[in-house]
Amino acid sequence: MQIASWNVNSVRTRLEHVLSWLDRNSIDVLALQETKVDDPLFPMEPFLERGYSVGIHGQKSYNGVALISRHPLEDVRLGLTGELPGDEDAEELSSQKRVISALVDGIRVVNLYVPNGSSLRSEKYTYKLNWMRCLERYLRSAETRDEPLCVVGDFNIGPEARDLHDPDRLTGGIMASDSEREALLQVLGSNLGDAFRLFEPGSGHWSWWDYRSGAWNRDSGWRIDHIYLSGDLKDLARSCSIDKQERGREQPSDHAPVVVDLAWELDDDDEVSEID
Repeated sequence: MQIASWNVNSVRTRLEHVLSWLDRNSIDVLALQETKVDDPLFPMEPFLERGYSVGIHGQKSYNGVALISRHPLEDVRLGLTGELPGDEDAEELSSQKRVISALVDGIRVVNLYVPNGSSLRSEKYTYKLNWMRCLERYLRSAETRDEPLCVVGDFNIGPEARDLHDPDRLTGGIMASDSEREALLQVLGSNLGDAFRLFEPGSGHWSWWDYRSGAWNRDSGWRIDHIYLSGDLKDLARSCSIDKQERGREQPSDHAPVVVDLAWELDDDDEVSEID
């Protein structure tokens, strides 16, 4: 099974990019972030015509997440309240559409668009840390069902120096502060491991290049798009890679897709369905 994560920075703007990428790659589940569209306006038909099942949780102009799957999406859960019903913080934080999860052939795929935080002195930074604390409770709740867990998305955090193109300058700032990194470690707990680092220990591997300041041309990127696997899936991981080529296309997203390949036997008899 191949599971991919991609912040597309508007699914309608980048629709042809997404469709052509899916046509060229054997992806079983594609998790999209920053879809930037209300659910009634999501471009569903091109995916359904290709035989995909689609789950969406969108918002006009901002945020938004989706799951595009060759296999049925079961037990779809929307927002932080999908795991934390009655949690007051989850209720408040779920007004921004940043979380969707589903069971796909027995694997719980959780798709996240973590807040950026803007700057260390911003109210958005406080919001980000509060959101991460709620996410920690969300994942601990999901883990109680003993489902194999694959957590993907744009985390807006470079976990270590090797995930930044200029760690001496960037460490301690937004997306690389001690508080954000500690919050991420708490979210992951003892069970979830970074799939990419199972195969590539070195630096120089980026998933995001800022549109500004010629970051792409200078290869001044960050690795902020991650795939995390529970212990039972880590042993099944065969590869994890970043498709950097997509960032070099005309009018690209500022992010590249990240793909993990799992030695997970799929049920060929699955039928697809649309999830509203």
